[in-house]
Amino acid sequence: MTDVTTHQAEDDARNEEILIYVDGRIVPKAQAMVSVYDSGFMLGDGVWEGLRLYDGKWAFLDEHIDRLFEAAKAIDLDIGMGRKGVISALLETQNANEMTTDAHARLMVTRGIKTRPFQHPGLSRSGPTFVIIMEHSQPKIPRPITLATVPHQRGLPMTQDPKLNSHSKLNCILACIAAQKAGADEALMLDVHGFVNTTNACNFFIVKNGAVWTSTGDYCMNGITRQKVIDLCRANDIPVFERNYSLVDTYSADEAFLTGTFGAQTPVSTIDGRAIGSGEPGPVTTRLRQLYKDLVGRA
Repeated sequence: MTDVTTHQAEDDARNEEILIYVDGRIVPKAQAMVSVYDSGFMLGDGVWEGLRLYDGKWAFLDEHIDRLFEAAKAIDLDIGMGRKGVISALLETQNANEMTTDAHARLMVTRGIKTRPFQHPGLSRSGPTFVIIMEHSQPKIPRPITLATVPHQRGLPMTQDPKLNSHSKLNCILACIAAQKAGADEALMLDVHGFVNTTNACNFFIVKNGAVWTSTGDYCMNGITRQKVIDLCRANDIPVFERNYSLVDTYSADEAFLTGTFGAQTPVSTIDGRAIGSGEPGPVTTRLRQLYKDLVGRA
């Protein structure tokens, strides 16, 4: 079985020539660098946001910018500019790369360069580092994703709140490694009570008897695509439940899919070696993908 990830895209030679935003400058990819003393490199001290460009428009832009500023405030990080400045930097980077559609942007803000290589945030005295990487990106997933349940949890907010898009992603990386060691593409992670929660990279849904289930949301990223799917279900008479459910419920699901900014809705074929439904995208997943595509077109 070939390796597949939820962020797999078509090869695009143009990405070798992209221009990257680094602290107010637009520079070639080969020149886009930050200091080894940067807080993000040294300690994972920063937050990020992913956005997707469709037909000249950044999908759900205001909600993504809201989430970036919410995360920055939560970790007491001053981005160094307001919403208009962040959006201006995004559009400047887009225009410099002449991108009009099928592009993905990753906005990254760290606490900046440290005076010494230690943890205390007071050692970050140069102000924030702000980077935007923007790539030509057409999703290309040759088959549905396979998942394996792992021991790594999405934990309590007093440890590292899973609602933060932080640079500190080691817990999720270890989960993904464990899943790959088990022969799957990515990891299915449980919450602290043992209920099904999310994957290492995306939010997770199942379909049972025509109804859509997802976690309570207490221990997962407050996903924008996740919420759009819930809203689409409610607006289109598709029963949807945010609830606690177990692996027993999951293994017997008719369909399963992931949600995220990059892949929108990504179907799942097997979990822990058990086929989910037919192993192919089911009717509810297929309908939601079309409803989401229509929503993006109207946004």
